[in-house]
Amino acid sequence: MGIEDRRRMRARYDDQGEREWERLQKDPQNRVAYEIHRRFLNRFIKNGDHVLEVGAGPGRYTFDLANLGATVEVTDFSPVQLELHRQHLNGTTAENAVASRTLLDICDTSKYSDATFDAVLAYGGPLSYAFEEAEDALNGLFRVTKSGGAVVASVMSTLGSWRFFFPGVVHDTKTVGRVANERAFTTGDLRHFQTEHVCQMFRSREIVNLVERCGAELLAMSASNWSSLNDEEVLLELETHPDDWALFLDQEEAACAEPGAVDGGTHLLFAARR
Repeated sequence: MGIEDRRRMRARYDDQGEREWERLQKDPQNRVAYEIHRRFLNRFIKNGDHVLEVGAGPGRYTFDLANLGATVEVTDFSPVQLELHRQHLNGTTAENAVASRTLLDICDTSKYSDATFDAVLAYGGPLSYAFEEAEDALNGLFRVTKSGGAVVASVMSTLGSWRFFFPGVVHDTKTVGRVANERAFTTGDLRHFQTEHVCQMFRSREIVNLVERCGAELLAMSASNWSSLNDEEVLLELETHPDDWALFLDQEEAACAEPGAVDGGTHLLFAARR
């Protein structure tokens, strides 16, 4: 990832401001995706864990880590998001779980010694902004994780995003052209598409290969959403019936973990260890 790419991504999240806090609760699709992320995380963090959170943003998942009994070293590459993190946790019990807040680029974890953390969390797609440095970045996360500890991450999904944003893809192709469309679809690299949100998207097989190249073992993989990507009105109605909503979330969690569905969400979740 070049200097200009880093600047663009940092500027995007600086400009995003409070909208990044609101994003995971603004509509039923995002609320489901948040719940799937949260449940996936719960499988790999235990009480007393010392966790490095990369790309923590304004703190949604820090609250979850705190509830699980973890001590959290909070990092982000956006100073604006780190300040929002401080504001959102200030005065809450979750603040007691925060050991530090530090500016950090996922491509450079050299400030941390080997095997420092019981687990690493990189939700929100920070690996999707590493581009050509993704393998080095993931190796860095494994390096700072203790033997047997999990790296838990999410990245943008090529096929699920293509499906969900298809009307926009068709519209933008009229501007960028079919060659750019084909390059973006084939490589997952949205720099070809020249969109506002430039990132590296992945297929599940690419994550499997990436983990293997890092000498690690894939523990689990999941889509962030499946049936919940569509029919917002149906989801809104379902949310008003707690028992039905709870059943749906259980079914959605199971569906997202199916091999035939993991590529079908806007994000791919995975856990691995070395």
